Amino acid sequence: MWSVATFVAIQKRGTIALPADVRAQLGLDQPGSQLELTVRDGEIILRPYVAIPADQAWFLSLEWKSKVGEAQEHVRAGNETEFAGVDEFVTFLDTMMTE
Repeated sequence: MWSVATFVAIQKRGTIALPADVRAQLGLDQPGSQLELTVRDGEIILRPYVAIPADQAWFLSLEWKSKVGEAQEHVRAGNETEFAGVDEFVTFLDTMMTE
């Protein structure tokens, strides 16, 4: 982990450049990477931030997390079925729909 203090210059328009090794270590080396900026007690705190596209936000919902947890419990309890292929799986689903 990079933990050595260093200085960065503030450019004319208020921009700064993070050292390349810091950007790489924190996954900020791609265009569009973001930092969360917080000012607290006279300090500037920068944290890597990953924006979630709106069409993917459902994955972080409590409802979805609950359903994933239920599925994991079923697997841990051995309540799962393996299928030899897609056709066998579709046949299984068809029988479930007619019951």
